[in-house]
Amino acid sequence: MMNFDFTPEQDMLRQTVRKFVDREIMPHIKEWDERGEFDRAIFKRLAELNLMGVCIPEEYGGMGMDYNSLAIVCEELERGDTAFRTAVSVHTGLNSLTLLQWGTEEQKRKYLIPQARGEKIGAFGLTEPNAGSDVASIQTTAVRDGDDYILNGQKTWISLADIADHFLVFAYTDKTKKHHGISAFIVERTMPGFSSQPIKGKLGIRSGNTGELFFDNVRVPKENLLGEEGEGFKIAMSALDNGRFTVAAGAVGLIMACLEASVKYCHERKTFGKEIGRHQLVQQMIARMEAGLQISRLLVYKVGFLKNEGRRCTRETSLAKWVACDYANQAADDAVQIHGAYGYSNEYPVERYLRNSKAPVIYEGTREIHTIMQAEYVLGYRQDKPLRKTLPAWRPAES
Repeated sequence: MMNFDFTPEQDMLRQTVRKFVDREIMPHIKEWDERGEFDRAIFKRLAELNLMGVCIPEEYGGMGMDYNSLAIVCEELERGDTAFRTAVSVHTGLNSLTLLQWGTEEQKRKYLIPQARGEKIGAFGLTEPNAGSDVASIQTTAVRDGDDYILNGQKTWISLADIADHFLVFAYTDKTKKHHGISAFIVERTMPGFSSQPIKGKLGIRSGNTGELFFDNVRVPKENLLGEEGEGFKIAMSALDNGRFTVAAGAVGLIMACLEASVKYCHERKTFGKEIGRHQLVQQMIARMEAGLQISRLLVYKVGFLKNEGRRCTRETSLAKWVACDYANQAADDAVQIHGAYGYSNEYPVERYLRNSKAPVIYEGTREIHTIMQAEYVLGYRQDKPLRKTLPAWRPAES
């Protein structure tokens, strides 16, 4: 049975993250956004609050909280700025949870524990210049050479490209098998032949680090193969289930930010002798934001509930990501409209919300991809098959 009440621990977690955002992000985000820089010190402060591994079991360095606690963290961080939710999405959702699901005990000890503690940063390398939604079109290769694999290729649009210590990288070990020939590897930044460079000129998420990865005969030991050869596509899709969950939760936070800013402005601004919030067409936009907030939050927490139960929820995660991100994009557009000409300047935060809201509609499955997925589930063309390894169900820590 789903319970919509937060536990005292979850309420405390939300308050902690909200205070952190208000103190550490809000006073500086306008400057960071204008300068297009990511404050790396944020990671250290997040680690001090044990937020880098909030849903990772305590035995692997995390807080051992449930998956909806991760959603709460993402909501509140995106209320500050999408860049910081993205950092947690990539580090925890795409990387650490994938290690938890697919990694060997040795890999978890070596890589997951320091990531959950925030001592090391993890990232995810799937997208390439000619391979986004079409994962099977990746060109990066991994050729076996004795006890190592030699990686060659390029990745692009990688969050934390210049910051992360560890990368989950997907490459072909057998191109003749198409997507069944893709494998996953744990690559360290310090491995010879690895390099990265930032991507500049982004529309939004300007205070986040995004870049390209390059692999020039990077020698990766066989012990860093995640899962088995040929399981890379399955691993990538399971990772995206976790990443999309955090993106959807972040979208809830963005709707919340748009609503808070718009309600405040509705009470401050007067036209025709009354607060603009008294005008019915403005109320329509406020009501649409509220509906989007509540619908999106319910979809996100349903996914969190299913994850807590240890059940595969690719279909539900896709729906939550698609709906929440679309509502966030609409909410940001409405927020700018409510603010009028002021919404078009960075004097108010809503123009940043609008710029930031576009990327999540594209990454980790475009709205078009999720539309097709949902239709194919309904029509019976798509079914989720059991995975060899599943994300562990959440269990409360023993007192």
